[in-house]
Amino acid sequence: MYFELKILGSNSATPVFNRHQTAQTLQIENEFFLIDCGEGTQMQLSKYKVKISKINYIFISHLHGDHYLGLVGLISTMHLFGRTKDLHIFGPPGLAEIITVQFKYSETVLNFHVIFKVLETEKNEIILRLPNVTIETIPLFHRIACCGFLFKETPKKRRIKKELMPEGISLQAIAQLKKGEDILDANGAIKYSVEELTWPRRKSCSYAYMSDTSYNESYLELIKDTDLLYHEATFLHELEKRAEDTHHTTALQAAQFASKAAVKKLVIGHFSSRYKDLTPLLQEAKRYFKNTYLAIEGESFSISDE
Repeated sequence: MYFELKILGSNSATPVFNRHQTAQTLQIENEFFLIDCGEGTQMQLSKYKVKISKINYIFISHLHGDHYLGLVGLISTMHLFGRTKDLHIFGPPGLAEIITVQFKYSETVLNFHVIFKVLETEKNEIILRLPNVTIETIPLFHRIACCGFLFKETPKKRRIKKELMPEGISLQAIAQLKKGEDILDANGAIKYSVEELTWPRRKSCSYAYMSDTSYNESYLELIKDTDLLYHEATFLHELEKRAEDTHHTTALQAAQFASKAAVKKLVIGHFSSRYKDLTPLLQEAKRYFKNTYLAIEGESFSISDE
């Protein structure tokens, strides 16, 4: 399976230095997910040629404006473009009220249904199951209710060695082998061996999005061995006290977390507007986790099972 993350916005509270507020898309095969929706997101989607008609699921981490203020404009544009498909929005308590009241007073009646899913941000839960992927929440530690999101490909089945398949083996037995189960005879002995007749499963892809949060290791196990991790890195570590006071993370802390979680690749973002040059944040993170990249707008990061 193929995952592609595209960065649309990577700044924190204010848009400066040609950096926009937090937003990104995750493409999994032919499905597009929008993760957070800061001001200007629809302009960024247009700039980087992501068709808004393809977005059916939107995930909002929390209700600070730099993570959702672009949502009403995006929904309005979907309406003006004649959308009729349902739109699923996942977010903390209060999001549905915020969106609904704005359309109420503008007397906007959408052509499509917006289906809100209220998240319980203080616990890990699976919030969406699709045929090949599950999405679950990552509880975070911010000033208000906040969570990240973990996208995991459904574990693949084992692959049949066609050239070794016994003649006359049933479809039911083949299905059982693909699940990783030996086929036993009437006496309980192995008749068809999984190890002999199948190849191992291909690896399943995974992506973790960790929005605004204080440094905390309580969710390390949840994202252990994830292929790609986006972690906020608002400040350099010299401002660790400032990060702690505002419930944010430093670049060094994001790298330490990635290292302890044994992720494959780290992308840092949500940069403070005090930093015009992001190089020092990248250098600080790379000292602790070499496979670190900046969330530069327009850039993509891909994962595949090959």
